[in-house]
Amino acid sequence: MVKSISMVLMGCGGVGRQLLQHIVSCRSLHAKQGVRLRVVGICDSKSLLFVSDVLTKELDDTLLLEVCRIKANGTSLHTLTGECQVCADPEVMKRIMDIAAALVRTTGLALVDCSASDETIGVLKGAIHLGCCVVLANKKPLTTKIEDYDKLVSHPRRLRHESTVGAGLPVIASLNRLLSSGDPIRQIIGSLSGTLGYVMSEVEDGKPFSEVVKAAKSLNYTEPDPRDDLSGMDVARKALILARLLGWRMEISSIKIESLYPEEMGANVMSAEEFLVKGLPLLDKNIEERVRKASSNGNVLRYVCVIEDTRCNVGIQEIPKDSPLGRLRGSDNILVVHSRCYSQQPLVIQGAGAGNDTTAAGVLADILDIQDLFSS
Repeated sequence: MVKSISMVLMGCGGVGRQLLQHIVSCRSLHAKQGVRLRVVGICDSKSLLFVSDVLTKELDDTLLLEVCRIKANGTSLHTLTGECQVCADPEVMKRIMDIAAALVRTTGLALVDCSASDETIGVLKGAIHLGCCVVLANKKPLTTKIEDYDKLVSHPRRLRHESTVGAGLPVIASLNRLLSSGDPIRQIIGSLSGTLGYVMSEVEDGKPFSEVVKAAKSLNYTEPDPRDDLSGMDVARKALILARLLGWRMEISSIKIESLYPEEMGANVMSAEEFLVKGLPLLDKNIEERVRKASSNGNVLRYVCVIEDTRCNVGIQEIPKDSPLGRLRGSDNILVVHSRCYSQQPLVIQGAGAGNDTTAAGVLADILDIQDLFSS
C-alpha cells in the first residue's frame, strides 16, 4: 500500500520552489519507500492555486515545475490554466481552511509554510486545531507572542520545524532527544547565520568589514538589503525558538540583540544603496579594533547566540581560537550544546545551515517524518 500525504504549500520563494523541485525529482525514490506526496494547493502572498477536487486530484508534476518557472520570473499564479482553480485575497486563507476541513476527515493534510510572513499564523493555528499537520521553514509563527506559540506546539507530534533553525541540520531533533531522555541542557552557543559566520571569519584575516559585507552580498549570502542580516534579528528568532524548546516562557523583546549598525543607519534613514556606499565604511574602524583586541587575547570574533541561565543574548563575542566555534570558517552554521551527558566534550552540530536547496531538503525530510499520521 502506498502512503499518500496530501499537502498545501504556502510560499513560492526560493525555498518553496526548491521544495517543489525536490518533490518532483524524488518521485522514484519515494515510490520505493511506499509514499507519495500529493500537492493539492500552492499559494503565494496574493493567490492560491488548487485542484477542483482535493480528495481525488493533485497538481501534476508538469504544473509544479511550471509554478517554479513563473514564480522565479515574478509572474502571478493567475496565469496558469487547466483543471486547476485560482482564488485571490481575501479568500485565500478561507479556502485553505476549507481544503483542510475536507482532507482531515479522510487522508489528512500537511500544511507547509515556506513563506517569510507572519500573516500565516491564523491559518496555521486553525489547521492544527482541526487535526492537520504543520511543517515550517518560516520562523515567524514560532517567534510571535507566546500564546500563539503554545497553540502551534499543543500537538507536538503534528508539528515539524527543523528548518527554522539550521536549515537541513538536525538541530531540533538532537535537542529533543536530549530533553526527552532527561539530559538537562545547560548551555547552547551557536553561530546560526551563514552570512554573519562568513563575515566574522573573513574580517579576522584583516579584510575591512565593509568590503567583506559587500563580497557577501555579491555571493548572494545576504538579503538584498544586508541590514536584514546585520541587525541580528534572524539569529534572535532562531535563538528564541531554541529557548522556547527548552521550556522558557520568553518573548523576542527579552533577548538582548547587538545590531552591527547604529540606528542612524537604519532603513528609515538611509536607502540600502546609501548604506552600502556611505554607511558601511564608517563601521570598519570599530570592527578592526575589536578584531585586534580579540587576537591579542588569543581569540577570534564570532556573531553568536548564547542561551544559558534563563538568559538569551545575541551578538559579537570573543571565542577561543582553538574551539569549535573559533575554528569555524565560511558560511557553515554550528551549534555547541553543553548538558549533563555532554559536559566535558559538548555536542557539536555543524554544516551548511543556509541555502534554498539545503533548507528545502530539511522541509521535505520533515514532511516524510510525519507520514505515519496519514492514511494509505
